[in-house]
Amino acid sequence: MAMLTAKLTSPPAATTWLPGGGRRSAPPRRATVIRAAAVSYADELVSTAKSVASPGRGILAIDESNATCGKRLASIGLDNTEVNRQAYRQLLLTTAGLGEYISGAILFEETLYQSTTDGKKFVDCLKDQNIMPGIKVDKGLVPLPGSNNESWCQGLDGLASRCAEYYKQGARFAKWRTVVSIPCGPSALAVKEAAWGLARYAAIAQDNGLVPIVEPEILLDGDHAIERTLEVAEKVWSEVFFYLAQNNVLFEGILLKPSMVTPGAEHKQKATPEAIAKHTLTMLRRRVPPAVPGIMFLSGGQSEVEATLNLNAMNQEPNPWHVSFSYARALQNSVLKTWQGRPENVEAAQKALLVRAKANSLAQLGRYTGEGESDEAKKGMFQKGYTY
Repeated sequence: MAMLTAKLTSPPAATTWLPGGGRRSAPPRRATVIRAAAVSYADELVSTAKSVASPGRGILAIDESNATCGKRLASIGLDNTEVNRQAYRQLLLTTAGLGEYISGAILFEETLYQSTTDGKKFVDCLKDQNIMPGIKVDKGLVPLPGSNNESWCQGLDGLASRCAEYYKQGARFAKWRTVVSIPCGPSALAVKEAAWGLARYAAIAQDNGLVPIVEPEILLDGDHAIERTLEVAEKVWSEVFFYLAQNNVLFEGILLKPSMVTPGAEHKQKATPEAIAKHTLTMLRRRVPPAVPGIMFLSGGQSEVEATLNLNAMNQEPNPWHVSFSYARALQNSVLKTWQGRPENVEAAQKALLVRAKANSLAQLGRYTGEGESDEAKKGMFQKGYTY
């Protein structure tokens, strides 16, 4: 798509009248050049976003860093080695029939370049099932100086070249996660830093052919009521879209990964799926343009069943966007516990993945009932101060 430019006509020179009847003309203001938001990959970005935001499908997030993946492996008694990480990724990405329910998979850099033990690239395993490969591009959270013990997300340095390389490797969308903490305020500085960083990343990703997932996660930590979460979420998303527009980001070529609007994890009163759906959709309708194709929610430490029930409640009526999921733990918890690192359990673990993927597919279509779910799937996974 070609870059468009338009010149505005220069206004006439201003005239200042001087004492005694003389006059002085001020120099004319320079003509203003407006650059329309245009991206050479625009058509492809829109097509990719629509593919990920396709009916009955959502995103499998397996972009945990090697350190975080190590914690997952340790929970089932495995060492954090590349061989074990590869084995687990292979289990997930070679599950037959996964593409019926999963439209995209977010990978960590190591996984993007890995292959199966038979030598087939993981990227090709995904493409064979019509699953878009995605890539985590941020460099993690670090303390934000001048804030109330808050964080900011680093990774803009060198991002353009990294995105270009990831595109060559087969990635077609990207993910950048920053966080906002309600117990810490959040401060105006932290909100602005989160929004500006997301906008710069989104513009750079689009410029290199990757659909950016925009993810300002509002952490579940805290004992605040659901109304406070709604207030903060509206503020955060208002700033995010302000800066996305300032950076000429193509809204039709992005995806969002918001937190659901819930009470703080330590709040004394739990909210029903209907209440969470009501508050979350209220926030989205007030802040998110209908041009955005997909809202892919994170689970944020909810139990597998909670995350699915809440998503289902949001799809009981039509929405201007594809309202779906981008889950990590809420798709993988049962899988890990079934697998236990044993080759003989791979098939059973893949079946467990399909059960969770199908449940969330039904929730995206508004048809999930929760019947027959195991007690394990109902266990919450919230961890205070959780890091990725």
